[in-house]
Amino acid sequence: MKTESQLQRLGLFDARVPRYTSYPTAPHFNGAVGAEQMRSWIGAIRPGDTISLYLHVPFCRRLCWFCACRTQGTRTDKPLRAYVDTLKAELALLARDLPDGVRLSRLHWGGGTPTLLHPEMISELCAAVFDTVPLDKDAEFSVEIDPNEVDAPRVEALAQAGMNRASIGVQDFNEDIQSTIGRIQSYETTRDAVELVRAHGVGSVNADILFGLPGQTTARIADSVQKLLSLSPDRVALYGYAHVPWMAKRQQMIPSDALPTPQERLKLFETARRLFLWDQYSEIGIDHFARIGDGLEIAQRTGRLRRNFQGYTDDTSQVLIGLGASSISKFPQGYAQNAPSTSDYTRAVQAGGYATARGHVFSADDTLRARLIEALMCDFRIDRAEILSQHDIAPDALNALFQSVAEPFGDMVKVTDTGFRITPEGRPLTRIIARGFDAYDLSKAGHSSAI
Repeated sequence: MKTESQLQRLGLFDARVPRYTSYPTAPHFNGAVGAEQMRSWIGAIRPGDTISLYLHVPFCRRLCWFCACRTQGTRTDKPLRAYVDTLKAELALLARDLPDGVRLSRLHWGGGTPTLLHPEMISELCAAVFDTVPLDKDAEFSVEIDPNEVDAPRVEALAQAGMNRASIGVQDFNEDIQSTIGRIQSYETTRDAVELVRAHGVGSVNADILFGLPGQTTARIADSVQKLLSLSPDRVALYGYAHVPWMAKRQQMIPSDALPTPQERLKLFETARRLFLWDQYSEIGIDHFARIGDGLEIAQRTGRLRRNFQGYTDDTSQVLIGLGASSISKFPQGYAQNAPSTSDYTRAVQAGGYATARGHVFSADDTLRARLIEALMCDFRIDRAEILSQHDIAPDALNALFQSVAEPFGDMVKVTDTGFRITPEGRPLTRIIARGFDAYDLSKAGHSSAI
């Protein structure tokens, strides 16, 4: 009870803060970054380097009410055909500008529902990707799979192209909760999808599950987690449901009075967390879990864990290029985001240019603070020697920054000769503590609950 009261006093149940999958966060992007900047940054990649590629498919057969992603519904395949053609045109631009010898360390297809694409579209798109930039040895090719929208021919097409990790969205297995959030997906349907991808030789399976959903109780989330554990996923993301109906209008379909309180959200998270730990998963950062030997677990154990727009990653590439409507690219120089609407994105690419609509150019201060925040989000600590060796900041200035951020949090944070550390009791506050290193005005951005 003492710890919970401390967490309450420090704002855990009231604060709305970024998830810090980027710094600065997307609400602070601006129109100063455009297509020419994107082309320049691509051209500055060193020949022979590895990069990551994210490919966004923004279409779904149905729009789940809980989802806040950039998606649109379609009952026909006509928009899919046109969109694949536009992605291929965007890949042609990338092929024109990429330096020689660049290879892929990570390829991720997200959405939306990438598995809406027909097998021939999947094969065609994979060929276009790998003609542009081939997979490096030991590369990872992952795809988000909707168990309601997948079959053997689609999985076979993906597996033949090299998919070696599947990401399965679960949310919750309780039927009442599924009805409330507009996502009907039985345990049996999910189990069959997992068995299908494994039968096609896909060696790794991820799963996403949510806490904080309407009508969720500790008993219900325990039941859902135990069902998920029966499928033996290699890694799990335990995300807090972000109720932001002012941003995602479809969330207005979800009754706000059925949502758990912040205190109940903490209990839901802890219930699920204990079950994953009891089943011998390693805790990764603030909301992921992984089997021993999984890439994330190894990355955390060896100090190589990183964070990007897909969450935690073991990818060490310095460049992530986003393809498709609303996709965000990250370069050492800054962020570049494509036009969010499919029509604007298509119009720009078909006119022969990148669809970059906004972004952000990094300053030296951005780079410093981004690493401070990432270190906390990944490792719950900041190594003083690393920061001083890699960033232009004086020891006294760094110490003053550490002290100013730590001061409100008492014994939840420790500042020592080696750096800055969040104690185990303070880890639920990680995003709030990270906010202390954020130099941007957060008052105008509609961020999600801190728990």
